[in-house]
This record gives sequence, C-alpha cells and structure tokens, in this order.
Amino acid sequence: MDLLDWIERHAGFTPDKLALTGNGLSLSYAQLALHAQKSAGMLAELGIGRGDRIVWLGLNAPEMLSLLFGCARLGAILVPINWRLAAPEITYIIKDCAPGLLVADPDFIKMAPSDLGPRSISTGDSLTQLHARAQPVASRQGSREDGVVICYTSGTTGQPKGALLTQEALQWNAVNSTHMHALSQNDRVLTTLPLFHVGGMNIQTLPALHAGATVHLHAKFDPEACLKTLAQERITLTVLVPTQLHALMALPNWQSADLSSLRMISTGSTIVPVPLVQSIFERGIPLVQVYGSTETAPIAAYQTPDGARTRPGSTGKAALHCQLRVIDNAGRDVDAGTDGEILVRGPNLMSGYWKDDAATARALQEGWFHTGDVGHVDADGFLIVSDRKKDMIISGGENIYPAQLEMVMAECPEIQECAVVGRKDPHWGEVAVAVVVRRLGARITEGDVMRLFQDRVARYKHPRAVIFVDQLPRNAMGKIVKGDVRKMAMNEEQA
Repeated sequence: MDLLDWIERHAGFTPDKLALTGNGLSLSYAQLALHAQKSAGMLAELGIGRGDRIVWLGLNAPEMLSLLFGCARLGAILVPINWRLAAPEITYIIKDCAPGLLVADPDFIKMAPSDLGPRSISTGDSLTQLHARAQPVASRQGSREDGVVICYTSGTTGQPKGALLTQEALQWNAVNSTHMHALSQNDRVLTTLPLFHVGGMNIQTLPALHAGATVHLHAKFDPEACLKTLAQERITLTVLVPTQLHALMALPNWQSADLSSLRMISTGSTIVPVPLVQSIFERGIPLVQVYGSTETAPIAAYQTPDGARTRPGSTGKAALHCQLRVIDNAGRDVDAGTDGEILVRGPNLMSGYWKDDAATARALQEGWFHTGDVGHVDADGFLIVSDRKKDMIISGGENIYPAQLEMVMAECPEIQECAVVGRKDPHWGEVAVAVVVRRLGARITEGDVMRLFQDRVARYKHPRAVIFVDQLPRNAMGKIVKGDVRKMAMNEEQA
C-alpha cells in the first residue's frame, strides 16, 4: 500500500465528500484520487521514477498535496522548499537534493538556479496543461518503506539538513494526530501554516485526509482571512503558532467572531507562554500544545484539552506510538523532575538525513532521536520542555535556560515579544542579555525589565543588559532566530 490508498479508499466510501479546497480548486475524495493518479502519470511521463526528487517551490495549494500523493504512488520523493529563503539558500537545497523536476510559482521560479539541470514547470497554466494530458496511474509502484518527503531543517546551527520521511512515518504520524485531535471524517480543518514545513503538512493536514475529513487550505496566513474562514466554514480544528494567535487577537473583531465550531486550536513551534494559553481559553477554545521536530514528522508528544487546562506549562505526554527518555550528559536516564536532553523513539521518526550519514549517526542512536532539547518528565508523565540545548547559557559554570527568563517577561503587558541570548563576558564566560520589543505606546525601561526577575529567578540568571528593538527576527514558522538575535546583542555591545 501507499499514501494514495488513503484517498482512494475514502473515494470508495464517500466519493462526493469534499476533501480539499484552496487556490480556487475544490476536490471531492473521488476527484482528489483521480487528480493524484494523474499527478503520478504526469511525473512518470516526465521521467520521474522511484527515488527521484521533485522540488515544490510555491505557496500552499491543493496541487502540491496531489503531487505528494502522486510521488507516493511512484515511490518518488517530494522536496518542498521554503519560498521565503534567499536565492543562495534555495540554490544550496536544490544542489543538495539534486531533483529531476522543479515545480515553482511564477514569482519564485527566478529564485531557483537555471544551470542545475532539473526541468522547471511553472504552477498555473503550465502545470494544469501537463496534468490535463496525463494518464492516471492506478498501479502501485511505491511502498510504505519508501521515502516520500524531504523536509529541510531551518539550519540555525549551519547549513540545513534534509530529513527523509518515509510513507510509513507519515502513516504513524497520522495515527498519532488522530489520537491527539480525536480526528474524524466530520472534522473541518483549516491549514494556514506553510506546507513546506512539517508542522503545516503533518500536524493536521495529511492526518485529516487520512481520517476522511475536509481540509480548507489558505495559500498563506492572513489574519482577517483566517478569522473569516474559521467562522464561515464552521472550522473544527486548526493549527496556529503563537505569532499567528497574537495577530488574530489584535483584530478588532476577534472577540465578536463566531468561533463556536472550533473544538481546539493546536499550537507549538516554540515554548508557548502561559498567559497566551489562558487568553485563548478565555475565548472558550482549548489551546493544545504539540511537541516534536522535523525529524519526528513531527508529532512526538502532545496535550489533550483536559491536559491543556490542568497542565498549561507542559507539552503533554508521549504520543500514542512514541516513547520519550530524558538523559544526562553521560547518556544515563535521569529521575522525574530532573532536566536533561529529550530523546524520542517511534515509527514516525525520519529514516535519516539526506546524504549525511555522519549527522544521521549522531542524531539517531539505537533507535532514539536525540532532539537537542532540554526538559524533564514529571512524576505523572507530563513533558516540560525547558529550552533548546544549544541555546543554553553557561555563566560562571551555572546553566541558564533562556526560556525561563522569556516566560517571566511574557507576563508583562508592556512587552510585545522578547528573546534572551548569551553574550560573551570576560569574567563569567557568558551573561544573559534580554532583547525586547515594547508594545505600542509602552514606556517600559531597562530597570523595569530587570525588576521583573526580582524574587522570581536566581540572581545569577538575571539578564545583565536589556536591548530594545523594533522587531525580532523570525523564520517562516514564527520561531525567533536566536542566531540573528545574538548578532543584534553583539552589535549593540560593539556600538
């Protein structure tokens, strides 16, 4: 079997049920099955076969998901690329994955190198015409053991690495998501996160199609369009990262919009401030956290609505088909409540990094993925993520986790957003520095920020400086790019 079997089976049960809508296209399950079969035929006619890579460089569109299912049928691999990257970054990824075909939006096709060999197809008329002439492929050439997606990580510690996810990994991730969200064919899912990110593709979108639900797809996130769709289409489930939630809550009609159909909002991508969780709950909607990474497809742990209410600072328990461990620097399991590196094991893990055996060997050891995240599991089995291991600040031999300080500042109504990074210090090795964006009209000073930590955290953890900026650098998923924040702190010191 392959992933396209999901769609074909639902087409057999509910052929007229709306499966996917977006970009001016609405497809029932029967229509989506045929569309994906024709995508497989188009790719085959272009010489794409088992193991070949196809790059998608474009906004969210039903055609991208159709290509994914077409790749699954052939045993080929889809490589969605972040269209927000600079041209040299896109060039690096294309060189690394060596695709046989590039499918790109007209606005982005010029960002791709023209001398790397793959044939290029522009989305729109060119893709539509090729697709219309193609013969559908119904016979299975791919299998669950085949790689089907390469998602490139953000590359915050160097060049990005391509995590290869098999069809089986996406199958088990869908099962985990079904348990997390109590997904059923009655759900209506809104996807606004970019599908080039594993969160946009795999937290709800593909699992919803696995469950026979309906997916409404937005090309990209627009707060007003999102809020309108949530109300008008009676959406039951959606994924929104904190930056998106803040944008929605800033709309004048946020409080009056009819969101009574929403069963829950899933969130993640970064450590979620408790005040934000409480604000969404006050709107009558459970805000449920999911924990994972590109390498875990991504669902590794999650809350349920009840857990979100009672344990707002946690990211829930291990996913239905995952195991968690927390280890110290010597690789030994630590006691409940003790921080260490979080490890994940399960059938949803990547098979490895594309063409990087050394990085794969470091990340996957004896079946366990070493996340690089720091946290602990409490006595009841709930996971609390403290920070990224690489973001930890070591000051005078003491460990400082920036997330702890960021959570304190997040409670201040005069602070729009903030980040804590380490800055070199001749005496302590490193000291913590807070980089802060004031809310519009706020007059909070450095001294005011410093006083927020008084009697809240140990003195050695307090920031030694506060830098005020207009905005913080973020990636496509809304994560603050700590490497760029460190550069801001270093430039401020030099100035």
